[in-house]
Amino acid sequence: MTTSVPASRIPEAVHRRRWAILGVLMLSLLIVVLDNSILNVAIKTISTPAPTGIGATQSEIEWAINAYTLVFAGLLFTAGLIGDRLGRKKILIGGLLVFGIGSALAAESGTPGELITYRALMALGAAFVMPATLAVLMNVFEREEQPKAIGIWAGGVGLAIAIGPITGGALLDHFWWGSVFLVNVPIVIVAIALMLWLVPDSRDPNPGRLDPVGVVLSVVGLVLLVYGIIKGGELADFTDGKVLATIVAGLVVLTAFVVFEKRSDHPSLDVSYFRNKVFSSAMSAIALVFFALMGVTFFGVFYIQSVRGYSPLQAGLMMLPLAAAQMIFAPRARLLVDRFGNKATTTAGLVLVAATLAAFAGFEADTPIWLIEVVFFLMGTGMAHIMTPTSVVIMQALPREKAGSASALSNTFRQVGGALGIAVLGSVLSTAYRNGIEGKLGLLPPALRDTAGESIEATLGVAAKLGPRGQGLVTPANDAFLHAMHVTALCGTGVALVGAVVTALFLPGRPAAGQKDTKEQELVVAAD
Repeated sequence: MTTSVPASRIPEAVHRRRWAILGVLMLSLLIVVLDNSILNVAIKTISTPAPTGIGATQSEIEWAINAYTLVFAGLLFTAGLIGDRLGRKKILIGGLLVFGIGSALAAESGTPGELITYRALMALGAAFVMPATLAVLMNVFEREEQPKAIGIWAGGVGLAIAIGPITGGALLDHFWWGSVFLVNVPIVIVAIALMLWLVPDSRDPNPGRLDPVGVVLSVVGLVLLVYGIIKGGELADFTDGKVLATIVAGLVVLTAFVVFEKRSDHPSLDVSYFRNKVFSSAMSAIALVFFALMGVTFFGVFYIQSVRGYSPLQAGLMMLPLAAAQMIFAPRARLLVDRFGNKATTTAGLVLVAATLAAFAGFEADTPIWLIEVVFFLMGTGMAHIMTPTSVVIMQALPREKAGSASALSNTFRQVGGALGIAVLGSVLSTAYRNGIEGKLGLLPPALRDTAGESIEATLGVAAKLGPRGQGLVTPANDAFLHAMHVTALCGTGVALVGAVVTALFLPGRPAAGQKDTKEQELVVAAD
């Protein structure tokens, strides 16, 4: 009996230029990820008073980051559905245009409030770019090539992490802080030109209706929840009435969102996807690892620049091992999955990330730089062996025509996890720092004590204004920050270990050869 080989569903002209298309998609992905990695390096400069920066407080810096991630995450559901309905190419180009306009406006921000507003506009554009890149990828590569393509796509994240801090540091060394946003504009122009030339359009032949109620509920719920957490850290009191009320209101709205989506006949989030334990555990792993990683990265910038005294460019160069490891291992992670299975590969990656986060709890003001670089490299290695396997599991769990929805879900969990990581671990850092420094601020005028206790940058800023009298605050500020960093790092370690337990329990192990063949035959039959 002869087995017929199913015909390719990808047009030959598209198949021939699939790798060039992947390159364009990675360029689009690059600017979305690049923006956040650049901002991480610019945090210290932006928090400096004018004319160097705009004098943003720690909570305003957190909102400059979270305004982006919250709008991004809240709109991804709808962005994925609109892309599936109208065509992913149109959505990609439109999203890039909005992102470019937002970047140009953010570069000219005169106040923290303006920066937060324009970052939200950038997020509106990015929300339409990110899911569309993976959705197009799934529609230009055959199934057997998808893991390799997704691995290269994930490696692009590592490339952006490398380019972002170095580019940001170089720009801050020669130009004003707004240049870290203005640099996005020429990249957007090049990406749009290449997209018009190379990228084919695709869409879902049976798209669902839009879900405005679900979008509003998800955005409002997330904003309330994260605002409450940030405010709690700012006040160093999570039992404050307003803080508790805001957090509870956020949880209530998010619960209403889940209930509404479950009952809706056109949900932006199809809750039934999560009945699949493999799918749910992959989503959980992405959210938990980004929760831990983004929170720790947030304080890592202050450690490298404020405590260790490195410039933005030097800080960017110090992040190279993290990015290099992702670029090296993300495209090759599928080889470990083939040999050991998703469960072993992803769980080992999460354990490695947990170990590197725990290492931060031992860093001091004089820790050798080579040791920090080794930890960053191992952290990137762990991330590469989490991102590629979980992305493949998620993208292949749903039909090809639902690629936009699958990508939107994956990126939503990544962004929500990262936003909450910055909010929760940033608040832990702020609370621990305030508790550690407030006893050393007794000699300051009462009006300055509250300001000086908010963050290490605020303390050092007050010390600089006081001149020689303020020098006595520098060492206590460094000591208080290091203690706060150690506490926060251990919290991040615990979160990453929870992710490792989830993947060890629910992700599939390595299938037997017979099972693999059977599964592939089932997929061919299902496709036919």
